[in-house]
Amino acid sequence: MAQETELKLSLDPQHLPRLLAHPLLTAQAPRREHLRNTYFDTATLALMQQRMAVRERQVGERTLLTVKTAGHSVGGLSQRNEWEAPTTPGRFDFAALVDDAALAAQLTALTGELVPVFRTDFMRCSWLLLHGGAQVEVALDEGFIAAGAAREALLELELELKSGPVDALLDLARLLSQGEPGDSGSTPWLHPSDRSKAERGLALFLGR
Repeated sequence: MAQETELKLSLDPQHLPRLLAHPLLTAQAPRREHLRNTYFDTATLALMQQRMAVRERQVGERTLLTVKTAGHSVGGLSQRNEWEAPTTPGRFDFAALVDDAALAAQLTALTGELVPVFRTDFMRCSWLLLHGGAQVEVALDEGFIAAGAAREALLELELELKSGPVDALLDLARLLSQGEPGDSGSTPWLHPSDRSKAERGLALFLGR
């Protein structure tokens, strides 16, 4: 099990060129990946009611199974437990994936009821930065969320803490929202968001 600590930020498409031209990002070539994700739940949305998510992610020829539990999110900064490992598409081996016996048993009991609920499809550009004594993955996701015939655009920036102090995420976000590092006179245009992709996908599925 790993604890995921990340800061999610929203931005308007008009500011995308400004972000990509930031010196902190132009200093290195980004890693590019096409991520296709399917989120599963029961017909009664049992996982949603517990603020949990089960996801299959396709990255190239690899398929990953992910479980995320309810965490807490304030001002875009969220912390939650996460398990992820390679899998065969359609195979939910929660006993092998989740090292929490009670949670694994709970998910295993629901395996036969899990059905696709919504999906996300996006290109991810990511940079690994060292800032404020922390190692941070900066990931820009651009694509869409779909649930049946309903679809909406996806554009967001995630700063995930790999190691080091949490405060480094907030300071890095401040720098990225300015034209130049240390330019405190710029108006921030990256905004914290507490809505995860799973929450947005479920809202789309429910027609909200």
